[in-house]
Formats: sequence, structure tokens, C-alpha cells
Amino acid sequence: MAKQQPFWLGGASASMAACFTHPLDRTKYCMQVLSSKQPMLKALHTFAVRDGIRSLWSGLSASILRQTTYSTARFALYDILARNWQRRNGAKLSAGSTIACAGIAGGLAGIIGNPTEIVLVRMCADGVKAPAQKYLYPNAIRGLIRIGNEEGLKTFTKGLGPNVVRSILMNVSQIAVYTSAKRQILSNKILKVSDGVPVHIAASLVAGTVATTVCAPADVLKSRLQSAASAGGEAPGVVRIFLCSLKNEGPGFLMKGWTPAWLRLAPNTVLMFLFMEQLQRLVAAKTL
Repeated sequence: MAKQQPFWLGGASASMAACFTHPLDRTKYCMQVLSSKQPMLKALHTFAVRDGIRSLWSGLSASILRQTTYSTARFALYDILARNWQRRNGAKLSAGSTIACAGIAGGLAGIIGNPTEIVLVRMCADGVKAPAQKYLYPNAIRGLIRIGNEEGLKTFTKGLGPNVVRSILMNVSQIAVYTSAKRQILSNKILKVSDGVPVHIAASLVAGTVATTVCAPADVLKSRLQSAASAGGEAPGVVRIFLCSLKNEGPGFLMKGWTPAWLRLAPNTVLMFLFMEQLQRLVAAKTL
């Protein structure tokens, strides 16, 4: 068994990828919060023309902080669980075991990363809100402090249910699908390819597409719930948001923002696993 990878490796890979894909991430959150049907590329162009190119990276501090908590936790916990399973059973993980380990790690990571997720959604959604409704956090750390002081620590649990569900689905669909797709490509006797960048890109594209589709409904509900401001000390619940959105927009709202979500998640997944594979080689840790 290869030596255990550093706990920070997954978070570092995800943070590096987020620096490249944050503009699409920001646009995705804006589209999920809005009720309009503006195309993603048009929305991206509108933001760039109205607020400047640099505005597309507003909220980047929250994105990096989220990855250093959420992604560090989900990959580190998966690595620990997977290695413990292998140690006890003396064999490689089966598909079912991979799904179980990834699901448990994703659920725990969703709880750990929920506070930073709230800050990220709010900082990104500021770009489409009226001036009086903007939070205007100068950075992610200040955002966390303001939420705690102004709204109470309970606010950090807002959207926790949908976020945990989404985190489980995301971790399973990314890790399990990437591992399976990579294994299938390498074992294909017709392709006869070796483990390298082309294989990593192909496997991560499959994982990114599956993850986008599986996570879309939970992602939309989570974003709307976390972006909603508390009124009279009470925040709208997920059931209320779901019913109101279903009534006003129809069932299609659950897939709202799928295109920008895919355009963000697919390259993000590719970059994340590429960085991870290279970092793993640097530290001589091969776990995926």
C-alpha cells in the first residue's frame, strides 16, 4: 500500500482549480438565486461589461476558504476511510466500498464546510442583488465574523440539510465515478493507454458531467436557502422555498443553472484531479 497522502493535498488541488473557474462559479450562483432565464454566457458578459473583468473574481477569497475546509475534509476523510477498509480487508476497494467511503466523507465535509459555503453564496450573489440587499463582505473571514455577530451562530447551519445531501452526492459522483472511469479506460484492451494526463482528463470529464446532473436539485435549493436573508428573525425553510419556487417556476427550476454548473464543474473537476494526480506523484502517494 502506498504511503498516506498529506491531509492538505485535496484542498490544495481544489483551491488551485477554483482560482481558474471562479468566474463561472460566481455566475452559477447568481443564476440559481435569480428567477430570470438569462443565458449563462450573456450573464457573464453583462457582469464583465457592467462591473469590469475583475468583478468576475469577486468572492474568490470565500471560494478558496471553502475549498481549504470542505475539500480538504472530504478528500482527507475519504483517504483515511479507504485506507482503513483496505487494511482490514487486505484488498482494493470495490465499487460499493468506494461509494460508501466517499459518501461518509462527503457528508462530514458538508457539515464542516457549511459556514464558508454560506459566505461564498452571499458574496457571489451580491452581483445580482439590489444595493440595499447586498451583504458587501470585504473578504471571507470578515464575512464569517459579521454573520456570527449580526445574525448569530445558528445562521451557519442555514441550508445544512441540502448542503450535506449535495456534498454526499458530489463526493460519490466525483470520486467513485472518476475512480471507476479511470479504471475502465486503463483496462480497455482496445485503447491500450497508460496512466497519464489524457486518461485523467477523460475520467474527470465523465465525473464532472455525472456530478453536475446528480447534484443540480440539491445545489439549487441550497443556494436559494443560504442566500435568503432572515426576516423578523426567521429564515425561510427549505420546504417553503421549494414550494414557492415550484409554484412560480415549475419543476424545471431544480435544473436551473445546469449549463453554467457544468461549464464550471467539468473544467474544475478536470483541473482538480490533474493537480491532485501531479501532487500525489510529487509526494509519492497514489490513492486514486
